[in-house]
Amino acid sequence: MEPTIVNAKPRYRPATLVEPPGLGYLLLSADIEPPSGPRPFPSRSTTRTSLLNRLKSAAADLALLDAVERATVYRTVLAPPPSGYARKVERPARYDVQVLVETGSPDEITAVEATEPYTQLRKEFDTDASRVDVMRARCVKCIADVDKSRPGLFLFNYFVADDAGVALKLWDHLTGWFMTETGIDNSTVLQPTGDSQYAFVNHARWDYGVPRLWLRMFTKPSFWSFVQKNMNENRTGSMPTLCRLA
Repeated sequence: MEPTIVNAKPRYRPATLVEPPGLGYLLLSADIEPPSGPRPFPSRSTTRTSLLNRLKSAAADLALLDAVERATVYRTVLAPPPSGYARKVERPARYDVQVLVETGSPDEITAVEATEPYTQLRKEFDTDASRVDVMRARCVKCIADVDKSRPGLFLFNYFVADDAGVALKLWDHLTGWFMTETGIDNSTVLQPTGDSQYAFVNHARWDYGVPRLWLRMFTKPSFWSFVQKNMNENRTGSMPTLCRLA
């Protein structure tokens, strides 16, 4: 099926995509002290700080494996309550810690999960997390790969939808808005290769901070009339978390 596009705006053309990386992805998303209710900010505590330090050490060991390209630890700085179609989710994505493990290919994910460094990474999570969701994925759409080698404002946007195929095609139509209005020039769309409550997760990065992004998005009438309207029309929701490198 094709998505239904309402209030189409020619200036927001679908992005020109490049060949997706052939990597495998393990995204571990956890609740330590996540935001709740209307509050968008996670708690800052010694528990989360200690866990992040242990995760960075475990991720460094994991990255030494031949099958692992990168293992990156993130701390959430803002996770707003779900809106629109995402309100239907029983346990919304408002994680406050994420680790993204990139393997040489999707076929190597299972072998990496069987290693001692990955087992240690999971043990660190299980010590303090009330919830850990693991998504095994491949990249199906790419504007440009996300630079994880330097600081920035990172996005993990967790999508839910009645029809994942429609939602992926809708992403093509809406990405032009984000490129024009927020200046985004990179993005990888990670699609689950197994069971997941998410249709896909969009990962991206900006060189500026939360206040500027907030102004560029939510003060624009077109965000509500074009982006949010089309999401609702196609029974698609997203739950963004904005992060920094740990």
